[in-house]
Amino acid sequence: MRQLSIQRAAVIILFGLLFALAARFPTDTDTWWHLRSAEYTLQNGIIYSDPFSFTKAGEPWINHSWGAQIMLYGFWLIAGNLGLSLFMALLATLGMWYVYRVSAGSVYLRAFTLVIGAATAAVFWSPRPQMFSFLLSAVLLYLLHLHRREGLDRLWLIPVLMAIWGNLHAGFSIGFILLGGSIAGAILSRLLTPSADAVLSWAQIRKLVIVTIVSVMAIIINPYGVQMLAVPFQTVGIGALQNFIQEWNSPDFHGRETWPFILLLLGTLGAVGASSKRLDWTDFLLFSGTAFMALLAGRNIAVFAVVATPILTRHLDSLLTDRGWIIRPVQRVTPHMARLNLILVSVILLACVLKVLTVLEPKTLREAQALTLPLDVADHLRVSNLRGPMFNSYNWGGYFMFAWPQEKVFVDGRTDLYGDQFLTNEYLATATGADGWRDTLDRYGIRLVVVEAGSGLARVLAVEPGWRLDYGGEGLDAVVFVRETA
Repeated sequence: MRQLSIQRAAVIILFGLLFALAARFPTDTDTWWHLRSAEYTLQNGIIYSDPFSFTKAGEPWINHSWGAQIMLYGFWLIAGNLGLSLFMALLATLGMWYVYRVSAGSVYLRAFTLVIGAATAAVFWSPRPQMFSFLLSAVLLYLLHLHRREGLDRLWLIPVLMAIWGNLHAGFSIGFILLGGSIAGAILSRLLTPSADAVLSWAQIRKLVIVTIVSVMAIIINPYGVQMLAVPFQTVGIGALQNFIQEWNSPDFHGRETWPFILLLLGTLGAVGASSKRLDWTDFLLFSGTAFMALLAGRNIAVFAVVATPILTRHLDSLLTDRGWIIRPVQRVTPHMARLNLILVSVILLACVLKVLTVLEPKTLREAQALTLPLDVADHLRVSNLRGPMFNSYNWGGYFMFAWPQEKVFVDGRTDLYGDQFLTNEYLATATGADGWRDTLDRYGIRLVVVEAGSGLARVLAVEPGWRLDYGGEGLDAVVFVRETA
């Protein structure tokens, strides 16, 4: 009890609140094809060719998230939707813990900035393998921090980390961006500001380069070998991602969910300008590089939060110290103070637990998921005895893979499998009802169409002879059209 100071209580409360913030209803459409892939992998072994669609059936597919999918599936088997929520919350909280370890200043300053950082990153927290990339990017930044600022050489762990990362998610490319930025920053610091703090020697820089090269080779230790290295480049090169998929678009700053990102971006710039502490080259390159990535694609906002939050704490701490605005920690805790701290911690953690458990309430959960997932449509398809081939909405293909595995999909969220030409010329042109949509449906022998009611294809099918509306007007505003036999 005497050890429960207000500082320790603040840390416990902080991470309890962060865990509660991260624990949400699992509503991401891509979660479900990851679960289906894990189930298939456990039953049949590593996937090397596509078993889930009829448009790409048998074509080579690198399932770069196979390891993460199995862990995600384990949480699902144990606790269903609650397990998915806990999976997300656990990885998010662990990631923010390493960000906390890299940060500077008092407990209260770190807590303040971590809340901003978590609110920034939380926009793209979802129960998907990308959460491992969020966690491991924070761990990598921590190892680099130990080497540069604490004088602790744990660089040998980085190739091990990257070998694990290469079997969890193609976001391992983020690791190389952090390593490359750190090496470039270290070289600039050695050349331009050799007398500044935390400047690496040439020997230390050389070792960091060697570790990075070894890490590249470590990525190859996976079921797909050297092919894994090309996956990030192939994904980024798909033009349809930037044009039509929300998380790959630039952030919409009209939405309030992006305001914490603006606050973190501008707040860091303001703190750097106001403090007497010089912004070193490594921090500059990592901050500006990840800011550019976040402005280019919203899904990179979480990576920016990992990098920017510690930089903000370092310059806020310098700013406060320069002005003598320092909160001295309480050195001695009386039994009365300890009891009050315990009561405060207990009440807040209980509220956090109750918040997390709301995912167990079936009605609330279904209402939340029905906003993005075709729950009622999948139920209808399972009981109606309809048969494809099916043309489906890109947004729903992953859920149909999981909820209606008997029918293969036309398309789903595995953009690396389908490629730019197919997504643009085959799927998008048809889904929007552009010229040639009839040719696509005929060429693939489509007998069943499941799309959004407001889509271009739904409008043209509503007046097209030979097609009848089988389902519509309920739930997610989806429609099902069936081709009538002659």
